Amino acid sequence: MSTENPTPEQSRPAGVPAWSATVLGYPRIGPRRETKKALEALWSGSADVATTERALADVRARTLRRLNDLGLHAHDASIPSAFSAYDHVLDAAISIGAVPPRFADVVGADGRVDLAGLSTIARGRGADAPLEMTKWFDTNYHYLVPEIAPGTRFRLADDRGVREFSEALADGFLTRPVLVGPVTFLLLSKPADGSPEGFAPIDRLTDLLPAYAELLAAYAAAGAEWVQLDEPALVSDSATAGVSDLHALVRSAYDALTAAPGRPRLLVAAPYGDLGDVLEPLAATAVDAIAIDLVRGAVPASAPDGLAGKTLVAGVVDGHNVWRADLAAALRRLQQLAPLTGTVVASTSTSLLHVPHDVAEETGLDERLRGWLAFADQKVGEVVLLGEALRDPDTRADAIAAGSAARADRLAAPGVVRGDVRERLAALRPQDLRRSDYATRRAAQESALGLPLLPTTTIGSFPQTGEIRSARAARAAGRLSQEQYEEFLRAEIDRVVALQEEIGLDVLVHGEPERNDMVQYFAENLDGFAVTRHGWVQSYGSRCVRPPILWGDVTRPAPITVPWSTHAASRTSRPVKGMLTGPVTILAWSFVRDDQPLGDTARQVALALRDEVADLEAAGIGVVQVDEPALRELLPLRRADQPAYLDWSVAAFRLATAGAADATQIHTHLCYSEFGEVIDAIDGLDADVTSIEAARSRMEVLPDIARAGFARGIGPGVHDIHSPRVPAREEITELLRLAVASVPARQVWVNPDCGLKTRGYAETVPALRNLVAAAAEVRAELAAEPVAEPVPAS
Repeated sequence: MSTENPTPEQSRPAGVPAWSATVLGYPRIGPRRETKKALEALWSGSADVATTERALADVRARTLRRLNDLGLHAHDASIPSAFSAYDHVLDAAISIGAVPPRFADVVGADGRVDLAGLSTIARGRGADAPLEMTKWFDTNYHYLVPEIAPGTRFRLADDRGVREFSEALADGFLTRPVLVGPVTFLLLSKPADGSPEGFAPIDRLTDLLPAYAELLAAYAAAGAEWVQLDEPALVSDSATAGVSDLHALVRSAYDALTAAPGRPRLLVAAPYGDLGDVLEPLAATAVDAIAIDLVRGAVPASAPDGLAGKTLVAGVVDGHNVWRADLAAALRRLQQLAPLTGTVVASTSTSLLHVPHDVAEETGLDERLRGWLAFADQKVGEVVLLGEALRDPDTRADAIAAGSAARADRLAAPGVVRGDVRERLAALRPQDLRRSDYATRRAAQESALGLPLLPTTTIGSFPQTGEIRSARAARAAGRLSQEQYEEFLRAEIDRVVALQEEIGLDVLVHGEPERNDMVQYFAENLDGFAVTRHGWVQSYGSRCVRPPILWGDVTRPAPITVPWSTHAASRTSRPVKGMLTGPVTILAWSFVRDDQPLGDTARQVALALRDEVADLEAAGIGVVQVDEPALRELLPLRRADQPAYLDWSVAAFRLATAGAADATQIHTHLCYSEFGEVIDAIDGLDADVTSIEAARSRMEVLPDIARAGFARGIGPGVHDIHSPRVPAREEITELLRLAVASVPARQVWVNPDCGLKTRGYAETVPALRNLVAAAAEVRAELAAEPVAEPVPAS
């Protein structure tokens, strides 16, 4: 490691950084998921808090050394300190004392929360539900939603971030701490239970700012020269929908923070979209630097007042896709900024937490494909190169040209464009996206399925046990033949089907033991995709996924799920659901080609799924679930861009499912979404049954469903599977009573929030027994005391 880089020159004007390149954040899971393993050892009891803290400190130290080796400097704050053991929004809540009262006992006398307490807040315990979880803007990262009340006491309560900065400084690294900004923190929070009608957390901004000022002063006292405050809510119309004057809010917040005594220099970052006219009030404050996203956003046409004296950190390298940048085009964008401000720094558009660590680890990928890719380490190299070229364009001309050549090679490669796929899409007709009216379908399905009131089911997956993972590893290593592996899977399906029958579920699933991941499994069986071995990214907490790489036109060489679903159906007389992942979710949870509109790619995936639905139906599977948990996730952050997205995303789902017969019941599943924003699109999917996340929010979505007049089947989740706690029968019964009070009981299905893959059988079996018992209890109540059912609004 080289740490012989110069400190900022004494002659450099105040507020101007020494760095020419930086990144807004870096993966925090470790290249071999060391963070995940450390946390899960703590949760299992095989490691104590002190051991876990040491393991996480090692991840942080190796990250700093790696970033220094890649070209970011140890002494100039170009390296961000953006680590989080679980979630950065939870970290912010804990740091300023916003811990819900039900978890007050995990807060120490000094205000600190150790890793065990942090885990309790995140995962819940007994009757104490964890913080609600939802998607971080339009990404597949989930954050924990802070709960803010009118009386929440804000203060510098936990200095974990300051201690981590000091730890790095002692190791020779002057880093740039990264915090969720105060405006975004409150806009992403929810009112705590018992808050008065009309209260919004953003109402507490004036009260929150002194706590942030205290935290900033603590960083400065520890030696921090710069602190980065992330404000992605400023680029989202949804996040700022309740704000009457966003410009005034931004001015008041950052006028107050920049006037605070003893503060470090402030970099305010606005990733994930175009900052637009909010650049104006931010530039008018005394913040020292502003980071703008130039992958999603545009170069400002002119410089607002105040910008000339600031640094612009220009996000020209895509932080949440994996393609090598067109470096020549990125350099031109950087050069376009020069007239607007005195100092320009090359950067990523977002934190790199959304991409894997290092493409050099993917030796199993096709060599040509690997040459098109840039993971986190390669993106650091790209911004370093661009920073050097911005100062002296002639020094790195060959490297800039090589980056552009890689993109040109990708666009010309075989399989990127396939004539047969394009011809099939061109031949589609409007009727290919329509089914019969719902009343006709419902009658046919009731006759075919014969289900009771409040039918019970699960979302699809059952626990992925150690035995399943071991068998998969043994097959990959050649210790099991394909025939032996398939025999193991059939035996596992037999066991899961028998278990569901014994529990008393009405519509069964095969449990998905053959699937490593709900998207990767399909990617492995579709042409146009590649999968990685070490390409892990964080989804939430310790949960990591490996997004496939969608590089070319998509086709289905052969049926994918039919053998497993038909085997399950042969073992029971009850209906069995065929389980597919929808086209929008496959796109959202993959790294997708960027050389054509997303809607075009979605239609290609939809055609492949349409063929799969037809084969399931032909094999006698009368219920098919096409999951779209990411429908809301990809919704553009700017309202003007949303109608076009909803048009193509709904059309893709309907293309995948509209070929089904009337008697075939089409289900879909959505989770962790603000459903009110996309309720019309959910209705437009025209699924016969829609299951949704609702347990953590205690059925908060139901008023939106009722107001929309949603007339088809709806399964509001009654068991939060992202927490290890087992909901009591009484708790589920209460949730079901809330459901049938808002939605006609004939529409209501009873199911968990999501698949059970990440849970163990010790939690799953009692939870499902309680679910079935609660459904029976509410059925009996409805039969004994008939009442007028709620009528959907017209």
